[in-house]
Amino acid sequence: MIKEISDINWDTWEPQQRATLLFIFQKGKVLLIHKKRGLGAGKINAVGGRLDPGETAKIAAVRETEEELCIHPDNIVHCGELSFQFVDGLSIHVTVFKTREFSGIPAETDEAKPAWFDIDKIPYDQMWSDDKLWIPLMLKNESFVGKFVFDDDKMLDMEILKEKLVVGE
Repeated sequence: MIKEISDINWDTWEPQQRATLLFIFQKGKVLLIHKKRGLGAGKINAVGGRLDPGETAKIAAVRETEEELCIHPDNIVHCGELSFQFVDGLSIHVTVFKTREFSGIPAETDEAKPAWFDIDKIPYDQMWSDDKLWIPLMLKNESFVGKFVFDDDKMLDMEILKEKLVVGE
């Protein structure tokens, strides 16, 4: 059974699902959601979801934001990549984006309830346990590649590589 990062051949690893997360920032705050259904229901997270067939991660991030919060994000920037292997066999690759621009007013939907949080008061205790490891890198404009092994919502092992983003990326 997979319990550690080293139990996986990451050179040949292929995720069963591809997904996105989009962090929206404005005036020292970040827009997060109380997730109502699906993987991570009950947790706080960024808006996002799975890619539809033929979609790029960027297009999926925009679509998911429109569907979950009824707003249109603009000028989204790539921040990092996350790979999750669950011991039950589920595997997901997540592309992380951020933006400071959107149009519309965030609204609650059947998938998500939006809430603004001060950047220095992100509720990590209500989020996935890996979030507190890589979100601070994103906040410092450092790109990252994370690999995680989970048993349900318990993180068993992790590895994060980081590098400074070039200004303007």
